Amino acid sequence: MKIGLQVPSFTWPGGDAAIGSTLARIAETADSVGFDSLWVMDHFYQIRGVGKAEEPMLEGWTALGFMAAHSKKATLGLMVGGVHYRQAALWAKAATTLDVLSGGRAYLGIGAAWNEEESHGLGFPMPPLGVRFEMLEETLQIVHAMWQGEHGTQEAFDGVHYQAGRLLNSPQAISKPHPKIIIGGGGEQKTLRLVAKYADACNIFGGPEQLTHKFSVLRQRCAEVGRPFEEIERSNLAHVDLSRQSAAEVVDAFGRLAEVGVQHVIFNVSDVHDVRNLETLGRDVLPQVHDIQSVAI
Repeated sequence: MKIGLQVPSFTWPGGDAAIGSTLARIAETADSVGFDSLWVMDHFYQIRGVGKAEEPMLEGWTALGFMAAHSKKATLGLMVGGVHYRQAALWAKAATTLDVLSGGRAYLGIGAAWNEEESHGLGFPMPPLGVRFEMLEETLQIVHAMWQGEHGTQEAFDGVHYQAGRLLNSPQAISKPHPKIIIGGGGEQKTLRLVAKYADACNIFGGPEQLTHKFSVLRQRCAEVGRPFEEIERSNLAHVDLSRQSAAEVVDAFGRLAEVGVQHVIFNVSDVHDVRNLETLGRDVLPQVHDIQSVAI
């Protein structure tokens, strides 16, 4: 089972001036103790459930580039990007840049987005949800085209929402056949259909019962498009608080996720700025979780 660290908050001791050094320390420690992946959110305001809108929030791709320079092995990605925040081809270009500069460690995390507050506050046009799903599918088509061959494709793209004359991508991504595309969300009619058709991984919220159902639906969507279900990496987003959970309890919780088919558990950690928490996880949790075999479903 693979293990990822998500960093959703930058409200740490020392204030804004200490964010850089603290994030560097987190990335270096997580990488060295054995986390397989590192993630940040793609938001511009802090989100409800984590903190107040006014709390510090970093732009995601820039933060990932910084974290890439402070890590050596872990893959890096957005959990997950909001499709309307950037033009379609820029998604491919940004992920390619991260992949090249990190030595082939990039994910492209993307979804239909939801946060109206930050979009309206900062002036990002936010089309209706149905339109955003159309934009997401066209973006995924463009990304796949740009990751073809040595430098993308000479063919034009003429979609409803995006038009492009030449989908050139140079340098090309190092990851082969391309950086993994991970789509976030568990919507059964649209999101999981897009996962089956275009993605290499999914991230679905919920506990074992909900995940069992969602993975069953994903298997159906894969069958509908003629895609082997086993090609899709299945991940889940969780939370760990070592002040309330023992290492054994964390291992048990992740084992229950593996029993329903989760292959990559991604979680945020309370008080992650105190890297002793990451060191404890690296000593008492990660080796045991890495040994867990996800159930083939």
